[in-house]
Amino acid sequence: MKNIRNFCIIAHIDHGKSTLADRLLEFTNTVEGKDLQEQVLDNMDLERERGITIKSHAIQMDYQYRGEKYTLNLIDTPGHVDFSYEVSRSIAACEGALLIVDATQGIQAQTISNLYMAIEHDLEIVPIMNKMDMDSAMPDEVEDQIVELLGVKRENIIRASGKTGLGVEEILRAIIEKIPAPVGNPDAPLQCLIFDSVFNQFRGIIAYFKIINGTISKSDLVKFVATGKEYDADEIGILRLDMVPKQTLSAGNVGYIISGIKTSKEVKVGDTITHVKYPCDKAIEGFEEVKPMVFAGVYPIDAEDFEDLRSSLEKLQLNDASLTFEPESSAALGFGFRCGFLGMLHMEIIQERLDREFDMSVITTVPNVSYKVYTKKNEMIEVHNPSGLPDIMLIDHIEEPYIRASVITRTEFIGQIMTLCLGKRGELVRQEYISGDRIELIYDMPLGEIVFDFYDKLKSISKGYASFDYHMNGFRPSKLIKLDILLNGESVDALSSLIHFDNAVTLGRRMCEKLKELIPRQQFDIAIQAAIGAKIIARETVKAVRKDVTAKCYGGDITRKRKLLEKQKKGKKRMKQIGSVEVPQKAFLAVLKLD
Repeated sequence: MKNIRNFCIIAHIDHGKSTLADRLLEFTNTVEGKDLQEQVLDNMDLERERGITIKSHAIQMDYQYRGEKYTLNLIDTPGHVDFSYEVSRSIAACEGALLIVDATQGIQAQTISNLYMAIEHDLEIVPIMNKMDMDSAMPDEVEDQIVELLGVKRENIIRASGKTGLGVEEILRAIIEKIPAPVGNPDAPLQCLIFDSVFNQFRGIIAYFKIINGTISKSDLVKFVATGKEYDADEIGILRLDMVPKQTLSAGNVGYIISGIKTSKEVKVGDTITHVKYPCDKAIEGFEEVKPMVFAGVYPIDAEDFEDLRSSLEKLQLNDASLTFEPESSAALGFGFRCGFLGMLHMEIIQERLDREFDMSVITTVPNVSYKVYTKKNEMIEVHNPSGLPDIMLIDHIEEPYIRASVITRTEFIGQIMTLCLGKRGELVRQEYISGDRIELIYDMPLGEIVFDFYDKLKSISKGYASFDYHMNGFRPSKLIKLDILLNGESVDALSSLIHFDNAVTLGRRMCEKLKELIPRQQFDIAIQAAIGAKIIARETVKAVRKDVTAKCYGGDITRKRKLLEKQKKGKKRMKQIGSVEVPQKAFLAVLKLD
């Protein structure tokens, strides 16, 4: 065990984690020849296209150092704020972390939040300054920031470049010398922590684990503690670029287990695996259920695909434990699921993955957050969907979730960012100067306000120089009302939203204007209205497409034309009674993009 090192890589999005991981794999000869491509560990097309890591990946490397052979288990993690749950799971399976900071950008919000997460788990931190080959690198300034944040000596900060391979040997030396070997007893009862799982259509569910104590062998009878189910370990092994089967694995190692599990509910990330004959006393602690931040309805375009959508979501949930879903129905869209996501990027990625991996085209409703509604009888109802709101006469007050947001930016953008945060009902808690021209602004803000486009606006205001991170900060009472959209007098539940009283009228107007552009013209007039309760606050009309019935009248008395128009009017009236309005998917999406 003394020659095993388990470590992860943490950094802000786009600071060069995946590129540096490529260099480590190349340097230790884990990946050679034709397998050597950029972003080796990012095996999803979506990750390559967007240049971001969505899933954490584990891989084992061997390295000779001072005549001894060391086994290095690397777990690469995502950097975006929406995937912080993935990061927390990876950190729980490691003893050390490489903290990567971009030498051209310095410390950013996600760097700090991931660092705190690693420190909470008592990981040994190895600070690395990446992208040293770039002309715009500011090594001395960024070094100052790292020293201030971590309190390390300057000579302990490794200067590296993922592109050129500078400093890779130093990093490998630091991993072996600074990161402690895993502690555990190979002879104790078996305790394995599941930190990830994937679905394989031929072999069932493959669970990735780290052995804390004990030894596991092929064809052992094992038990998953949280579900209480028992299985035979058909195959166990270690993770290289492909899976490598082994006969036994003991404490400190990271590996995989295949036991022919077919249903996704039987594998919970964070669960403990133990032997049936000699079980461990207690499960491994420190894993919490994920808390979704944003909720949206996901409906199949064709009602017959409902069951296919269910199985697709179950398989996705295996690979992405932070996705939650439950069935719901909508008058406008039929049967579907209420899904919980960690943020807007997470929602976008899930939608893309449903389309690419499972060929499911879906309609997504307006996303919203969960609210606590207190009735006059002192009952508390949790509402994820505006249509689940009780009658307004029964409500005493509504509480909405607040977040503590940290924005790190340059001083020149402070004014515009403050204006943006105040416009989103934010309250400034404090501001601190991190270094010369960099400042951290701490705000309390309603989560519902940042769900839509806050992140995009922040990036455009600050020319990409602001970074953003947040965590939940309780619930507060708020003056919220339900805004309904009516088409020809009928409420479309998929477009209704809970919104703050001050913004309701302007949003209602803009939604009506936007829908007027997007809803195609029919044979009859369509009235688009925004309503609060019984009060209509805005209206637009999509005019009818009509045939020119008077084209054949040349001259003659006006009554001839009027007679034809009256006849057409009668037909239109009947059509309106039986006509239903088709709302295109574009209309649902456009509502999200309203600024």
